[in-house]
Amino acid sequence: MLFKERRVDIYLPIAGMSVNIFLILGLGGLVGFLSGLFGVGGGFLLTPLLMMIGIPPAVAAASGSNQFVASSASGAYAHKRAGNVDTKLGVVLFTGGIFGSTVGVQAVKFLRLVGDLNFAIRVAYVIVLGGVGIFMFIESLTVLTGRTVKEEKKESRIRRLAMMLPLQMDFKTSGVKISVILPFFLGFGVGFLGALMGVGGGFIMLPAMIYILGMPTLLAIGTDLFQIIITSISTTIQQAFFNHTVDVGLALLLLFGSTIGAQFGVRASRKLRAEQLRILLAGIVLAVMFMILYELMATPSELISLATEGGGH
Repeated sequence: MLFKERRVDIYLPIAGMSVNIFLILGLGGLVGFLSGLFGVGGGFLLTPLLMMIGIPPAVAAASGSNQFVASSASGAYAHKRAGNVDTKLGVVLFTGGIFGSTVGVQAVKFLRLVGDLNFAIRVAYVIVLGGVGIFMFIESLTVLTGRTVKEEKKESRIRRLAMMLPLQMDFKTSGVKISVILPFFLGFGVGFLGALMGVGGGFIMLPAMIYILGMPTLLAIGTDLFQIIITSISTTIQQAFFNHTVDVGLALLLLFGSTIGAQFGVRASRKLRAEQLRILLAGIVLAVMFMILYELMATPSELISLATEGGGH
């Protein structure tokens, strides 16, 4: 027993607990695989899983966001080689992301002070994942069943509204011309959620880039991974400086596992159709949402304790 603990377990000082090394590596590998497969950071799955094994929510969110740097860089490099990254659009997105993460980190600091962070994280997951998951599932199912007329009309209305905004810019790689205001605030929202929920925001960014900006799916995946790198670095640095919730040991284990997993994810993405990728992602997002919702509803007695915890160390 002593031999097993010395060889497998590692103590996380910020989280204040010991964890199995291979378990954390496995979680990192799973999230990295999803990053390469769907172009998402995977935090929507990683943060809940870390909380399930006992990691304080604030530490899970802050430390988990750090691994996006590795998995996203690994996946973005692979997509860049395949010509699936719009660098110009990516710069606009991560500029907004930096501003959003700054506001989000300060929101986390405030919620920790008033004792509502843990509960807020769970509720935010249910609302955001539920809305995005349902939207993606309906849209993807519509395409797979061949009923695309109504979708095209709705998409054209959104695009016409976007074309009315000022500061129009031509993004030649993506083949779209749109106001920089839209991708900037899209990046802002993703950066804010990244700080609060520990997510890369790909499950929001990706459908928005496809359905609102009008980008091809694979190009949207590669560009999303590119912007996640800078946004995640900004979030991690600020979380460590202002909230002291980044556990380096946990982050490094997740980082190592996700780097390897991302490469397998990119290879797998080439074997599936774009519509299949979207509906599969929607299914995973909804599954995670129901898991968190079940925890909130099945243990109502914990809501008071959740609201009074400080949210990590």
